[in-house]
Amino acid sequence: MLKNSYKFLFINSMVLGTVITVSATSWLSMWMGLEINLLSFIPLMMSSKNLFSSESSLKYFLTQALASSIFLFSIILLYLFLNLKMNMMNFNFMLISSTMLLKSGAAPFHFWFPSVMEGLNWQSSFLLMTWQKIAPLMVLSYVINMNLLIFIIFFSMIFGSLGGINQTSLRKLMAFSSINHLGWMMSSLISSEMMWLTYFLFYSFLNLSIIFMFNSFKLFNINQTFKIFNSNKFMNIAMFILLLSLGGLPPFLGFFPKWMIIEFMVTNNMFFLLLFMIVFTLVTLYFYLRIMYASLLLNHSMMNWNFKFSDNNKLNFKILTILTFMSLMGLMMINWFYMFI
Repeated sequence: MLKNSYKFLFINSMVLGTVITVSATSWLSMWMGLEINLLSFIPLMMSSKNLFSSESSLKYFLTQALASSIFLFSIILLYLFLNLKMNMMNFNFMLISSTMLLKSGAAPFHFWFPSVMEGLNWQSSFLLMTWQKIAPLMVLSYVINMNLLIFIIFFSMIFGSLGGINQTSLRKLMAFSSINHLGWMMSSLISSEMMWLTYFLFYSFLNLSIIFMFNSFKLFNINQTFKIFNSNKFMNIAMFILLLSLGGLPPFLGFFPKWMIIEFMVTNNMFFLLLFMIVFTLVTLYFYLRIMYASLLLNHSMMNWNFKFSDNNKLNFKILTILTFMSLMGLMMINWFYMFI
């Protein structure tokens, strides 16, 4: 009871910190919201069952503290230059953008992200890949520098795709996948905040589906997928659909936000950047296929449908069925919705 109440308290304060940052009307209020968010998330990272959680939380704290101190320094400089009537806005905005990119784990400021992810459980990893990106990316949207953003998109696509090729840890693979998706999120910020929000919501849903499966079966390494999915066809199909959807392959749900960004970039003649993004996204599909390798193999134990779920896992199975169905049919449902409108 005490354990759950302490988690409830810190989750509430973490949400409060993000809301303060997003709705702030001054730079100092944004900094305060980011600090509340940081100090609330660190206790949620700690786990008595995981020996590496202390190391990960320390790495996360040091990185975020460095970014917060530079952010506060840039705010002080901004007010100082305004009082002295010096035109140094571009320099200040570059500093603020760099700190937000460091906080969100975008390349080339991603050095801390995979190693922190490796020491966390799946629930904390999900929060780190989704919720913890909201506040930094919203602040980044206020100070967008087009040249810097395109530079970051290039680096995020390269490091996010090539970094995951030789990894066997599922948490590191998901971390590099998140860096790659950050490149797409940056490109959606060029268009509008609404497009970024749409992409972020779809990405969060697909991430939740994958992590729900990994957490249910306590999967942390690619080798474990062979044992878990060796005798259950439904798990193979679910893994296949969810990972291809996360990779943005049509006709799955994950293609819809990428479709919107592709349409926007084609309309605005950003062909080279778009081609670059699509090519390196195909590289991420390679390590998704490595995770799915077990589900692509057929053997004698898979000739019959074999559902052996305990009572504890029946609810997980039902939830997973719904999430898989939404990932499979989501794009068709959206198209039908637009047709009837």
